[in-house]
Amino acid sequence: MKTKSIIIYLSLATSVLLASCSDSFLDRPALSAVTSDNFYKTNEDLKKATASLYSGSIWGAWTAECYLPIGEVLGGNMILGYNGPAVELNTFSVNGYNVNLNTEWKTMYNLIGHSNTIIHAIEELAAESIAEEDKNAALAEAKFMRAYAYFTLTRLWGDVPIIEDSRDLFDNPLVPRNHASDVYKFVANDLTFARKNLPETGDKGRVTTWSAQGLLSKVYLTQAGLNQSGTRDQALLDSAKLYAGNVCENSGLSLLANYADVFKYQNNDNQESLFAHQWPTNGGGWYGGNMLQLYSNALRINGGGGFFGIEATYDMYLQYLDLANDSIEVDSLRRKATFMYKNDKYPELNTNLTYVEGGVTKGGLKFTGNSGLKKHIIGNEKDLNLPLMTNTSSPEHTILLRLADVYLIYVEAVLGNNGTTSDAQALGYFNQIRKRAGLDEVSSINEPTLFKERRIELAGEGEYWFDMVRLSYYNPSKALERLNGDDRRVNIEIDGTTGKVTSGDSYGVITPATPNTFKLPVPSVEVTANPLLLEPAVPYSF
Repeated sequence: MKTKSIIIYLSLATSVLLASCSDSFLDRPALSAVTSDNFYKTNEDLKKATASLYSGSIWGAWTAECYLPIGEVLGGNMILGYNGPAVELNTFSVNGYNVNLNTEWKTMYNLIGHSNTIIHAIEELAAESIAEEDKNAALAEAKFMRAYAYFTLTRLWGDVPIIEDSRDLFDNPLVPRNHASDVYKFVANDLTFARKNLPETGDKGRVTTWSAQGLLSKVYLTQAGLNQSGTRDQALLDSAKLYAGNVCENSGLSLLANYADVFKYQNNDNQESLFAHQWPTNGGGWYGGNMLQLYSNALRINGGGGFFGIEATYDMYLQYLDLANDSIEVDSLRRKATFMYKNDKYPELNTNLTYVEGGVTKGGLKFTGNSGLKKHIIGNEKDLNLPLMTNTSSPEHTILLRLADVYLIYVEAVLGNNGTTSDAQALGYFNQIRKRAGLDEVSSINEPTLFKERRIELAGEGEYWFDMVRLSYYNPSKALERLNGDDRRVNIEIDGTTGKVTSGDSYGVITPATPNTFKLPVPSVEVTANPLLLEPAVPYSF
């Protein structure tokens, strides 16, 4: 055993693992009471250690700088003007100094490091009196988190270093990148362990075997197109279908009746949530909590307003319309739950404030901008009866994987390399999502229909860029076609009197996307510290 390393590593990690938060399963012992001699002695110790992976400083900066900028701005669903790094994402002018990319890389490797710490501490320090089943469940939680991090990294950067034991970095901090195919194999191994050892039901908010199987289905679906040309690997598509189908059929979970309800604070960790951050409700400083409400300047929270002002792109605006029928908005339920448009009213927000309309004083929020984010904008301290809440501490448990996503993964795995599908099971899941949105059912599904459905259903959840990457693996020309084009990556302008919508500003000169766009530049600070990141990738030794 690397005794010295594990003690050093534990002392480094406990300051993060056991700091702050006092909500739900995030309760932790006082830091002064924790030592390597008295921790990892009970199953409760294991749960306290793994609880740290769901929130706190590991995720704070990521929530502010990565979740929407990379998933939504880079993808083309949203635009964030007058913000240099986000403008670089929108205009495809990203370099190794981009703040959003640096934070993404740092966050995922921090998550890997903390997961590794917990894994090796359990393997080497956990008391023999703890049941093997409980040890494996805790290991499975940490491996789930590690898998999520590596899955994110390889989709953004392709070949990345696999660090299975972070203690090795003490002796040799210079590590090469590993082939993306090996990263996918590593991720699948971690998730296979997780699906076998996580419970079917557990403490509210913690991942379960259904979480692992849902994420594993997405991994196999994405990997199916890796290094392919035009078609995807059928065996991997079948595996994606198998695990997504297990979740859809055997988990006992179902969609909430109302789409907007999925994202309400009062419905945290609802039946549709398979993996979510667990944020506290007792306030938090910069990077100390869920900071997504900073992306809207529509709310006043404890006297302060948000300042990012993220908007829908014109291309995203078009997705909600019936363009063949006078551009009428047909997907209004999901649109209004995701984006605010000028003159939209939300009486549940800013309930302590008023506005005047037609000479009548009314309560709540009347949106005055052209467009803005609604999803994740859940209210101020008065609306939610949370006196200590701030702009940097939204109590919404940010969902990173949910059931509707897995439904659509199943549909995509069934569609696979076919032009269309009328598979009854796939149609059943697809139409459940459409029915909830107030849309007509369909009798067959093709790729453009499915892609649009995913885009609308998951808008504002950081998924769209990863959908584009998955498509680029086996059909880069189609992915580029969907990224490039006139008036796509610009905001919208709405006439407050007529309601007429026109395309607006891109906030910069857009450089057309190329096949190289789908692999982001490695952060320059990382290359400086580890020049091997510029060398060709090498196989990973399993």
